[in-house]
Amino acid sequence: QVQLVESGGGLVQAGGSLRLSCAASGTISSVNLMAWYRQAPGKPRELVAAITSGGSTNYADSVKGRFTISRDNAKNTVFLQMNSLKPEDTAIYYCKANLRTLRWYDYWGQGTQVTVSS
Repeated sequence: QVQLVESGGGLVQAGGSLRLSCAASGTISSVNLMAWYRQAPGKPRELVAAITSGGSTNYADSVKGRFTISRDNAKNTVFLQMNSLKPEDTAIYYCKANLRTLRWYDYWGQGTQVTVSS
């Protein structure tokens, strides 16, 4: 059984920083793409940032220059460093991992709340 457990969310003032972590555990043979998504109230879930096993990254235009995604392949963990936070960054943040147990599959974390006050 695979689990993705996120941590690091919370309440921060505009201009502040937070660091999210997501660790995948279970019988995992390989991990491919890892990503962060977010969903604000009344809005669809959107991709924030993604990183391949080789370290190539992709960011939403709204977070470029402010957020940095990274990963620790040895620990099957992905991070999201969020700087210069804005009230519009307020959302539930979810991590997703494309990984292989018996077959390749996309797994999601339970989500962590990020609230940015103005």
